[in-house]
Amino acid sequence: MSTAPSASPNLGSARSGGPPSDEAPQPTVPAAPPSRWAPLRPLVLRLHFYAGVLVAPFLLVAAVTGLLYALSFQAEKLMYAHELTVPVGRTELPVSEQVAAARKAHPEGTVSAIRPAPQADATTRVLLSGVKGVDPDHTLAVFVDPYTGKVRGALEQYGSTGALPLRTWIDELHRDLHLGDTGRLYSEFAASWLWVISGGGLVLWFSRRRALRKVRGTSGRRRTLGLHGSVGVWAAAGFIFLSATGLTWSTYAGANIDELRTSLGQATPSVSAAASGGEHAGHDMASMTGGDAEHGVGLDKVLAAARAEGLGDPVEIVPPADANSTYVVKQVQRSWPEKQDAVAVDPATGKVTDVLRFADYPVLAKLTRWGIDLHTGILFGIVNQVALALLALSLILLILWGYRMWWQRGRGSAFGRPIPRGAWAEVPPYLLVPAMALIAVLGYFVPLLGIPLAAFLAVDIVLGEIAHRQGRRTYEGRAGVK
Repeated sequence: MSTAPSASPNLGSARSGGPPSDEAPQPTVPAAPPSRWAPLRPLVLRLHFYAGVLVAPFLLVAAVTGLLYALSFQAEKLMYAHELTVPVGRTELPVSEQVAAARKAHPEGTVSAIRPAPQADATTRVLLSGVKGVDPDHTLAVFVDPYTGKVRGALEQYGSTGALPLRTWIDELHRDLHLGDTGRLYSEFAASWLWVISGGGLVLWFSRRRALRKVRGTSGRRRTLGLHGSVGVWAAAGFIFLSATGLTWSTYAGANIDELRTSLGQATPSVSAAASGGEHAGHDMASMTGGDAEHGVGLDKVLAAARAEGLGDPVEIVPPADANSTYVVKQVQRSWPEKQDAVAVDPATGKVTDVLRFADYPVLAKLTRWGIDLHTGILFGIVNQVALALLALSLILLILWGYRMWWQRGRGSAFGRPIPRGAWAEVPPYLLVPAMALIAVLGYFVPLLGIPLAAFLAVDIVLGEIAHRQGRRTYEGRAGVK
């Protein structure tokens, strides 16, 4: 279903005098009349086989690291329990006092955001940017007991989900193998092909006769094929979803998707952080010290204004960037139901100047948000993470079964006998032309699918022509051609 695919029983036995492609005796099944889509099956088989063989190593890395990432959420809670949780007290200190305690312990850097304790037993996070020794794309999270003001520790944090060092390391391993932008090409390549391999596997499985799909009572290669196909069918929807959502924030396909969403008026909106102006604009800003989070009316009144607009926990408070900016208070709950409302609060007056509701997001912006959060295991919490872990395990098994089928497909001393080439030449124009047009469009928007696919087709055609000139057949289903 996902990697090195099986050969069709019909294709394998087409060679005159050759053994059947499935090693076990085939049951006698009445021949069904060929459908109009039948000519596509050999082409899909060849594409599924070679894409599986060549892309499987990248998919295996993505699956193993994805499995680790799915497990990292619970591991993070255990590893950093001291920083994340506190005994429940009676009365929480004002946020401003909690920030002051954090700044006393860590005066370095600049306060970039504050996340008040979202639950009774949770700590408040004061996020500092520009701290020496901390990755510029990360922040230093200072954990403060909201009841006592005691600092319980400080850890490097990454991203809007507040990933701490363990999850950050695994996340970056999954995303780019710790190789930066160059490494991201591996994950985009895997995501670009996962849906193609999964979709091709579905076509091959459901185009097989029902009697040839069973696993029980079979052995050898046919049993491997049955396991590969059965698990792949059940997991295919999940793989296609992971592929589609993974591409939304990839380097090249992600940029094309963002451009398309923007052109359709479906980009993710943001609250306006520009101050309203007037005689109070920039009030008290000149007296601020570098890195301080207290501007104008202060954090406590700003948070109260956001609460009055209905912004419940968890929230993040972002201080004004300059004298002409406002505070931004935004909800940061990525689990269901999503809380993504945001408000801008004038630091001079404490009044709300702009409100953005998640309910008002464009449809594609909402779907993108939900898709990414489901992909990263946040949307439905531990249930989501268990589902991702099972998908990752399924993909690992499918890859291993796929390579095992390739091994078993060899005859005698031959290893991994390949699928015969030339199947594309058997596809009638009324199917081939629309298919090529669709591939061209997809290749434009998903270049790490289109470029390798074009190269594969070019090499296949050249090798087929060479074989034809040498008098060998190029396609086993038709005599005289190879």
